This record gives sequence, structure tokens and C-alpha cells, in this order.
Amino acid sequence: MSIHPDPKINRLNVLGEPLSSCCYDPITGYFRNGFCHTAVTDLGQHTMCAQMTSDFLNFSQKVGNDLITPLPEVGFPGLKPGDFWCICVTRWVEAYEAGHAPPIKLNACHNAVLHYVPLNILVEYAV
Repeated sequence: MSIHPDPKINRLNVLGEPLSSCCYDPITGYFRNGFCHTAVTDLGQHTMCAQMTSDFLNFSQKVGNDLITPLPEVGFPGLKPGDFWCICVTRWVEAYEAGHAPPIKLNACHNAVLHYVPLNILVEYAV
């Protein structure tokens, strides 16, 4: 599958339906449009709409991706438990394998996620 750089293309979720928004407060997504769209320039594949938990945030920080600390210079507010955020699918897989995977908003996860995670596992983590 080729990921087109235009976010208007590939707007399906893992269920094969139109992609729902992940979060507008804080505004998330590779394109900061509230959706987990992706493009060839999105090397991290920010396609997984996850609900932050203390466990996941601490795990992510320990493995080198601090999602807690605000970075106002790049418009990143810092995340807290309960926030939704488009995270890298590979980070979610890493957290899953380590027993720290956060819940996900299934209808807001881009269909590219299925290249990494089977649907039956995604359903187990759906909120």
C-alpha cells in the first residue's frame, strides 16, 4: 500500500469506514488537524489514536519519547492521562509487547495500522 501525501486520500479507519477524529483538545495528528492521517513524510506513522494512561506515558518517556513535558516552541502542550493523541503505531506495538499499551479509539485509527497490528488485537484495546 502506498500512503499518499495528501491527507484527503486514505481517509479510512481500521474498520474500513471513514476515519473519525481523534482529538481536538489538545489538537493532534501529524497534520495537527485532529485526525490520525498519514503521509510519506510521516516517518513515525502517527496513525494510532490512543488514550493516554500514566502507565503508557511513563513507559514512553523511559524509552525516549517524552509525551508529558510541554514544548510550547513547537506547539506541543504535553499530555496527561485521559488525553487522546495520534501516536506512532510502532510505539504502540512496543508498548503492547512490553505490557503497557494504552486503550485506543478504534474508529480514529488509520487503516495503515493494520500493517502492524491485527484487527482482533485492536478490538481488545478499544474504548
